[in-house]
Amino acid sequence: MNKSFQRIRNLTPAQAIVSYYFVAIAFSFILLRLPGVHQEGINVSVIDSLFTAVSAVSVTGLTVVNIAETYSVFGIIIIMFILQLGGIGIMSIGTFFWLLLGKHIGLRERQLIMVDHNQSSMAGVVKLIREIIKILLLIEAVGALVFTLYFTQFFDSFSEALLQGVFASVTATTNGGFDITGQSLIPFYNDYFVQILNMILIILGAIGFPVLIELGEFLSNKNKNFRFSLFTKITTSTFGILLVIGTVGILLLESFNAFKGQSWHETFFAAMFHSVSSRSGGLTTIDITAFSEATDVFLSALMFIGASPSSAGGGIRTTTFAIAILFLINFARGKNNIQIFKREVQLVDVFRSFAVIILAMFMVLGATMTLIITEQTATPVEIIFEITSAFGTCGMSLGITDELSSVGKLIIMGLMFIGRVGLISFLFTIGGKTDPTKFHYPKERVIIG
Repeated sequence: MNKSFQRIRNLTPAQAIVSYYFVAIAFSFILLRLPGVHQEGINVSVIDSLFTAVSAVSVTGLTVVNIAETYSVFGIIIIMFILQLGGIGIMSIGTFFWLLLGKHIGLRERQLIMVDHNQSSMAGVVKLIREIIKILLLIEAVGALVFTLYFTQFFDSFSEALLQGVFASVTATTNGGFDITGQSLIPFYNDYFVQILNMILIILGAIGFPVLIELGEFLSNKNKNFRFSLFTKITTSTFGILLVIGTVGILLLESFNAFKGQSWHETFFAAMFHSVSSRSGGLTTIDITAFSEATDVFLSALMFIGASPSSAGGGIRTTTFAIAILFLINFARGKNNIQIFKREVQLVDVFRSFAVIILAMFMVLGATMTLIITEQTATPVEIIFEITSAFGTCGMSLGITDELSSVGKLIIMGLMFIGRVGLISFLFTIGGKTDPTKFHYPKERVIIG
């Protein structure tokens, strides 16, 4: 026991975080195999239960079974619990319970929180956890209340409206992508109230917890010298630009296809909703198999970028994409640094951005080639869409998830897991402990391009 504990203590923070997420998946898998989780007469295979557990912990939403037809009310409550576990973060949940018990949060735990939420410093991480949980639970509570009251007109009993309302709020805020209607949000295609509320919750869950905390500080007006951090400025700017580009792109690509013959407000809301959902939400208001292949590829690119760091979403993250684009623009102008919002981005963050993008592209390429071999009935576009949806922890699908082979399911599970823990943590897990350079060789230029 002492040796096992020592091995755990010797793990790097990134390795420990990855290990804890493995434990969370194992725990969630056991919960989903409990008696009474499934509806009467429904049997779910071991690999399908594992797939659902990974999808819920990674808050992705890809499923090989119909949630509404497979799980009982007890099972749905368990899935909501797992979504909370994945959405808030393993270390956040653990720290919350430690704080409730009055335990001291040590240096090791602070390091793990820092890695789990992509923080560059341990300063204020415990306060960060308190604020994250407080904000997320408040958002979910308000969302659940509004949804429940609104859904009473659609369901026969208040208890059913309550279940639908709470689940809708949790899955949207955590960017879970699950639904218990059996049709995602397609029944609410013309219900703009439900769509707007879902979009608000998805954005709040995907834009990044530090952004919400800073926004709260700004609105409270307690600190007269308050200023938004560079992270918040880059994140919100990139997030907003991607939403606009996504909306306009989908409108242009589908105007003469899936949106043909529809009113302007139907097409506008459909395009805007799927642009928002492609950040990491995974919910849909239309049968997306009706979209053209060009739109599928476009959405795949948006899902590959994903949500913001320290949020409930996955992908390479918005700041990674923004820094890479900003560097290319500045490099084309003959500059070797990035200056934006009267600040300069550190070179190490540029290195990290390109490392994440290159590794992500290799992973997606490798997964695509493998699934093209193993999934003979799916087209390359459907496979790319599925892979980017898994990596971006989005959850949209063109309908091939339940038809995947065992190898295909394992690959998608791996991508969902990596998308949730983050490529930086995954990369550091492979690399092991850092080995600082003790000396330098003479530098020499290399011909590039």
